[in-house]
Amino acid sequence: MNIIITILLVLVGIIGLLLITGLFTKRQHHVKQEIIINAPRQKVFDYLKHIKNQDEWNKNAKGDPNKKEEFKGTDGTVGFSIAWKGNKNVGEGEKEIMNIIEGERIETEIRFEKPMKFKASLIIETESFSENQTQVNLSHEGIMKYPKNIMIPMFEKMFAKQMEISLSNLKNVLEK
Repeated sequence: MNIIITILLVLVGIIGLLLITGLFTKRQHHVKQEIIINAPRQKVFDYLKHIKNQDEWNKNAKGDPNKKEEFKGTDGTVGFSIAWKGNKNVGEGEKEIMNIIEGERIETEIRFEKPMKFKASLIIETESFSENQTQVNLSHEGIMKYPKNIMIPMFEKMFAKQMEISLSNLKNVLEK
C-alpha cells in the first residue's frame, strides 16, 4: 500500500512541477527556416502563393494522399482557404491566405482542430538572391496557452525539422 501511495505522490509531484514550469515558460513560439532556390523570384512566388501547390512540397500536406479537402475562394488570392481531414499525420484543420504582398510575402493562418486545437501564422517571404536565385524564408509562429506552452521547445524542434524537409522538397520541385 505504501508503494502505491509513493507512486501517486511522485506522479502528483511531477504533474505539479510541469504545471508550475508552464507558468514561467514562454507562450509564443517562432521558427524560421530558409533556402536558396535556383529559379527567378517571380516564378517562385507565383508557385508559392497557390496553397494547392503545397501538396507537392509541404511535408505535412504530403502526409496523407487520401485526405479530404474542401476549398473556398480563388487559390492564390486573399481569402482563399482549404479545410482538410486526414490521418493522424496531417490531422484536421484549415489554412487561409490572410495577406499577399505581391512578389514578396504570403501570410496564411493555420487553424488546427486535431490532433489538438491550435492556431498559428505561416509566413513565406521571397527575396532575389541573384537574377536566377531566390531566397525563400518560411516562418511559423503562434501562441500556445497555458499549460500547453510547456510543449513549445518540443514543437519548435519538430516544426524546424518539418520546415527544413518542406523547403528541400520545394527546391526539388522548382528546380526540375
